[in-house]
Amino acid sequence: MRKGLFIVLEGPDRSGKSTQAGLLKAWLEERGREVVVTREPGGTRLSEQIREILLDPASRIEPMTELFLYETSRIKHTLEKILPALKAGKVIICDRYTLSTTAYQGYGRGLDLKTVETLNRIATLNLKPHLTLVLDIPDRIFAQREHLRAGRDRMERQSDLFRRRVNRAYKLLARKPGVTRVDAGRPIEAIQADIRARVAKLLRK
Repeated sequence: MRKGLFIVLEGPDRSGKSTQAGLLKAWLEERGREVVVTREPGGTRLSEQIREILLDPASRIEPMTELFLYETSRIKHTLEKILPALKAGKVIICDRYTLSTTAYQGYGRGLDLKTVETLNRIATLNLKPHLTLVLDIPDRIFAQREHLRAGRDRMERQSDLFRRRVNRAYKLLARKPGVTRVDAGRPIEAIQADIRARVAKLLRK
């Protein structure tokens, strides 16, 4: 049986993660791999229900409550979807994982980073992706996309200051060991070529 692979795409809102996940899935399937595309929060029935609460603009959620809701969604997602897919030798492409919680609830909300990291470890059973790719948006493009958030979900409606903190956090987190930065200011095809080159190295191992 082929070895399962766990690939995570990270980055601020509107960085192109969903587009790149779809393109990567098609490319991997052309090479005979069975692929599961999933997302956080979400991926299971319970996790999707939690997602609705978290992203509902009408929800009023304290930062610590928000953190625990994300982690509750994550542990169900990890146990029910990610781990079984890995065991079956599939490739999992996940739109967001623990790095998002560090960026949004840690740096964005100002919650204690050690607390966030501890809860991340618990909720993942210490599972780590084989590859985490951060789609890094240049500041000038990030500023241009700010106006697109009107009428969107609760997280996309956060203040400019919050969103700038999150974007800066991703630039910092992209330097962590095991995390790879991808310049998301380029055309879609160029970004995908970069992602495929990095994934191809994993497939050869």
